[in-house]
Amino acid sequence: MSEIRVTALYKFVRFENPEALREPLFKRLSELGVKGTILLATEGVNGTIAAASDAMDAALAAICALPGCAELEWKDSHAEAMPFLRLKVRLKNEIVTMGVPGTDPTCLVGSYVKPQDWNALISDPDTVVIDTRNNYEVALGTFQGAIDPETETFRQFPEWFESFRAELAEQGRTPKIAMFCTGGIRCEKSTSYVKSLGIEDVFHLQGGILKYLETVPRDESLWEGECFVFDERVSVGHGLEVGDYQLCHACRYPVSTEDRAHPQYEDGVSCPRCYGTFTDEKMSALRERQKQVRLAKERGETHIGDEVVMTPRKKVSA
Repeated sequence: MSEIRVTALYKFVRFENPEALREPLFKRLSELGVKGTILLATEGVNGTIAAASDAMDAALAAICALPGCAELEWKDSHAEAMPFLRLKVRLKNEIVTMGVPGTDPTCLVGSYVKPQDWNALISDPDTVVIDTRNNYEVALGTFQGAIDPETETFRQFPEWFESFRAELAEQGRTPKIAMFCTGGIRCEKSTSYVKSLGIEDVFHLQGGILKYLETVPRDESLWEGECFVFDERVSVGHGLEVGDYQLCHACRYPVSTEDRAHPQYEDGVSCPRCYGTFTDEKMSALRERQKQVRLAKERGETHIGDEVVMTPRKKVSA
């Protein structure tokens, strides 16, 4: 089987009737053999899809043909096998869920900062640098000096920022606010929200961490660690080289090389983070699932439960 192209994309744009776009887009992508998930909302489009390279070119042409999407940007990676089981084109209230009505990056957004200019901004002592990602992502790596909001979901970011803003006010500080995320979508929405509060000097990293790691040489980089990604690679480093992390398929948290050498790690069943949090019945089910995954791979098949799912289970305690 030829190598599969995996493409992550998003675009904030006003769709007057996203429901009318869903069926034609699903039909066209299905014809091309595309799999993965596309989200449509009145605020735009977001998704990760996979297909053979030629089919992906045609799929992206179809998505670029959506109203206002001619300048759609995307990021490619590759996989030896198809990482998704099916195609989903879903309607959502938001393409990235913040839960604050009226937040609209197409009308109000922070200043874009190119990767090659990012170091100068975040090295300025008058700049506060905020990582808008979730705690399990930040744990793998972040920029030097960045603040970790310690959020479990993006919905928690507005509440955290309101508290942080109050702290700044008590200190009499009005610093520049620089925010970043994996590929740009969350920090773009975050800057829109922050500017709606009346804060003017708000910036975000254009193209996100991935563009920075692709663009800025390692010896000039202010990035420390690896970057969690929402596909089968799990993490990447400088030059977008695949990192050392894998996914615990029990709790869906990234596990390091050290984690996998731990006595509490069992492939597909547990890791040091989730060990002891499942019932015996659940553990038996996980072991049976892992057995079926292994047998399917030996037959050259994809197990129905082996689709890449990158969102950690929220009930697992650290």
